[in-house]
Amino acid sequence: MFNKRTLIITSISSPNKILKLYAKICEKNKIEFIIIGDKASPRDFKLDGCYFWSLQNQKKLPFSVASLLPEKHYSRKNIGYLLAIKGESEIIMETDDDNAPYDSFVDPKDRYVKACFIEEKGWVNIYKYFTNKKIWPRGFPLEYLKNHSVNFSKLESLKINCPIQQGLADENPDVDAIFRLTGQLPIFFDKKIKVSIGRNTVCPFNSQNTIWFKEVFPLLYLPSYCSFRMTDIWRSFIAQRILWENKWNVLFESPTVCQKRNKHNLLNDFEDEIPGYLNNDKIVKILSKLKLKSGTKYIGENLVKCYEGLVRQKMIDSREIKILNAWLFDLSVL
Repeated sequence: MFNKRTLIITSISSPNKILKLYAKICEKNKIEFIIIGDKASPRDFKLDGCYFWSLQNQKKLPFSVASLLPEKHYSRKNIGYLLAIKGESEIIMETDDDNAPYDSFVDPKDRYVKACFIEEKGWVNIYKYFTNKKIWPRGFPLEYLKNHSVNFSKLESLKINCPIQQGLADENPDVDAIFRLTGQLPIFFDKKIKVSIGRNTVCPFNSQNTIWFKEVFPLLYLPSYCSFRMTDIWRSFIAQRILWENKWNVLFESPTVCQKRNKHNLLNDFEDEIPGYLNNDKIVKILSKLKLKSGTKYIGENLVKCYEGLVRQKMIDSREIKILNAWLFDLSVL
């Protein structure tokens, strides 16, 4: 059975080589391609093979979140998710405009994957299974960097239900500013494996090369009132907590993109990541203590409980709840 797929990217760039390449491969593989613009996007943006949504046109959409999401913020990508869901997409793919796709990027995906399985292990630095080099993903707590990972030889390979799947990125993988200021790049992951993490096992995943299956679409929600560099990372912690209640896993697999990173000010990135350095472990502990319900019909309710728990502990601004409720309302009427 054919599952409709939609690729979503946010961009303020003119059509570059990578966006043109995505347009080409999406058209070839019958993948819907949506680009969400923002205030700095070119007004005359034109690219055959994609649906570009300017800020002005986003605000005309019949979505409650359209007028609530802040401008000049990555969370405007939420509008792209809603457009894909409205268009009856069954698989949502997301990446960024500086990730060059490998051929494997468009390979068909199954949510049931034969993969090495880890659970009940707390924080796990997933990058250690894909390379022997010292590296960690953005969002991994610095205080756990010296902890030993699970011995790979003891991991069991099983067919696992993975409704969220994270592909890694070669060359400039998703690492924090501290690594970029002190570590060595580029890095190419040399181990071709699949690793899934389940209950009480945590590793941050990002929005740079991620696939979501229909059942977990509500968990796509990107928060607006937190650090820009933490919006997708904190989303990943909340998603993992809710997945535990349904015995679902997150899959990490070998790179399907190669990042040609856009220009960044690393000290600005560092400043924006400070809330994560200080609070990532605290957030996971807060979420772990919440009483959630199992079952797909409770995903929205669980999402609200997670954000309310973080608001109570002053991890996220209380204004987030209004946008979250608007997101859930939009989903309910699509």
